[in-house]
Amino acid sequence: MSNASWWERARKVLPGGVNSPVRSFKSVPGDPLFFREAAGCRFTDEDGRSYIDWCLSWGPLILGHADPEVHAAIQEALAEGASFGAPSRREVLLAEAFLDRLPHFDQVRFVSSGTEAVMSAIRLARGFTGRDLILKFTGCYHGHADHLLVEAGSGLATFGTPSSGGVPKGFTDSTAVLPLDDVPALEAFFAEHGDKLAALIIEPFPANSGLLIQRPEFMKACRDLTRKHGALLIFDEVITGFRVARGGAAEILGITPDMGTYGKIIGGGMPVGAYATSRAIMDHVSPTGPVYQAGTLSGNPVAMAAGLATLQKIGRPGFYEDLERKGARLQTGLEKAAADAGVTATVVRQGSLFWTVFQPDAPRAIEAIDGAKMETYGRLHRALIDRGVYLAPSGWEVGFVSAAHGDDEIDATVAAVADTFLSWS
Repeated sequence: MSNASWWERARKVLPGGVNSPVRSFKSVPGDPLFFREAAGCRFTDEDGRSYIDWCLSWGPLILGHADPEVHAAIQEALAEGASFGAPSRREVLLAEAFLDRLPHFDQVRFVSSGTEAVMSAIRLARGFTGRDLILKFTGCYHGHADHLLVEAGSGLATFGTPSSGGVPKGFTDSTAVLPLDDVPALEAFFAEHGDKLAALIIEPFPANSGLLIQRPEFMKACRDLTRKHGALLIFDEVITGFRVARGGAAEILGITPDMGTYGKIIGGGMPVGAYATSRAIMDHVSPTGPVYQAGTLSGNPVAMAAGLATLQKIGRPGFYEDLERKGARLQTGLEKAAADAGVTATVVRQGSLFWTVFQPDAPRAIEAIDGAKMETYGRLHRALIDRGVYLAPSGWEVGFVSAAHGDDEIDATVAAVADTFLSWS
């Protein structure tokens, strides 16, 4: 069957034809593609067309699709049992490998998604501090738990305004939102509310509304103010964990958070999330403490095997250096393609994360992004689909470089972008 046939059938049985909203291509021209198989940095749709994939399941596939070592680990685990609902050795092995790379944490609890990890970490922060208030930032996405689906105005903190239907206002009354990159607003908030704050949660490299690289001064202020007021600093590293460096964004920034949340890469393509912290804080989680959290598939042996195989492979010498080289090659090529065609564009990059925004500078806050230029991204997305290159189907989403991308795929992508930009002249 063709892409079009599957899309017609999907819309009859799935809401909007998809199981996650951004897959619906509402932000770009055309209809969604249905993929049949994938290997390395390429996948093939139901029409038999092959694409260079820069979305990579939204980030987990740092080794590319169908990595042989990861698949072998999955098959070995599956042969022993898909799920036990009881302790197994692989969850211990993955926990040891995880904590070896993040020595600022003592213990980790595995769950089944990034949303679940963040939800659990915030509950733990509230239970540990005895406070209710949470602070997040505009443009940072922390999953779809009710109390985190909050929008904000610009400049001042906004309390309790749900940004999704089905979320009672009472669920968000204890969530405050501030703009990114605004130290005075942050200081003013802490002066008024700091002693009531359980935790500040932030993506250390915000990567869900573009790639909004923060100034070191802002990140340091987050650390200093939380410490001063007895609140916890939570780094949401669901995207950046084990992608931007061996020790994630915390290693690059030189900032030690009190808690961290993780997902994507630690599952090797399987559904896994995790939250990690000190033993003193984790002792408040059941069965040791009063903060309840549980999961039927937490520590699933197949997912643990995939995550362990991934961490082992990306831990080999030179892995991140090679990924950095590839990211730099892609960035340089895309910037040159835009300059040669007279297209105003900025390529923002942090390691193997990249984002192209059609304006002359790199924004640090969502309010600085020219939303009108997302139509330009949509044109680029459609043109690249026709040229065998697949980007995320939204201009607000970042791209991912993997170990499976080679210089040939990078150069082919740059050539496709250059050809597209020149066709606009």
